[in-house]
Amino acid sequence: PVSVILVFLGGILLNSFSLWIFCFRMPQWSSGTILQFHLALSDAIGTPAAPFLAAYFSLGSTWPFGQFLCQLMVIFLSTHLYGSIFFLMLISVHRYVAVVHFSKSSPIRRRGFVKKLCLGVWLALLALGLTFFGFLKTSQVGNHTLCLSIHQGELTGAYFAVNFVLLVPGFLVPFGVSATCYGLLLCSLSKMNTINQKAWAVKAKSLRMIAGSVAIFAVCFVPLQVARTVGVVLKNFFPDRCSLLQWTEVAYYASWVLAGANCCLDPVLYCFGSRKFTQTFRSSLRRVGVR
Repeated sequence: PVSVILVFLGGILLNSFSLWIFCFRMPQWSSGTILQFHLALSDAIGTPAAPFLAAYFSLGSTWPFGQFLCQLMVIFLSTHLYGSIFFLMLISVHRYVAVVHFSKSSPIRRRGFVKKLCLGVWLALLALGLTFFGFLKTSQVGNHTLCLSIHQGELTGAYFAVNFVLLVPGFLVPFGVSATCYGLLLCSLSKMNTINQKAWAVKAKSLRMIAGSVAIFAVCFVPLQVARTVGVVLKNFFPDRCSLLQWTEVAYYASWVLAGANCCLDPVLYCFGSRKFTQTFRSSLRRVGVR
């Protein structure tokens, strides 16, 4: 619970400040800025679920808020998690095109096309959230009311099917696209002539962005996918392995804390991906007396 609250406080502070910069301090947006704004928005959506999740952990995995708020929390969490993954993927594609194919015209460098892409992502997230809302309900097990738990026996089959649907198109495909784009970008950067200062700045910024994105995927998203997959397989095929299931459940909840931490790490990418954001960020801090 303490970790969840710390992530919540850090996330709401950093993303509120980032959204304020995007909306009120950066009047002109490029296609890259649009993607960064939607990433910040998806991060902010996850923060309202954190207090409920912390209370759930504090009460020994007992959900006291009723079925509707359980379903609503699941919508917030899924929208935050998969919104972040897909917008990070689009940012990686945009960065690759902007650096490697800077002399060519590409749809992803046009603001109108990027807005349509973002709308498509939000519609997909809405459909995913409504699907979860329809069948992921609370369950009464002994004295505990469970929400989004591996011990909800009547949802074992549903969790197993949903996990692999989410794992492949929701994580493996975006991760594969991001890894491919950053791998090709890294190869191109290794051949880049950095004699002039502008080329050196582009290379340095891109390398920092690659490192930041890879770190976010590795720390925030991979543990959750692994823990959830192991959990649903054990519950479906080895339900009597109680000790192993318990450790998997602990790992699953801990991985949710790590997944939520990406809302504190994503603002770093805005600084790496946009010099204008960095300049506005610094000037905004100076306005409130922070240097």
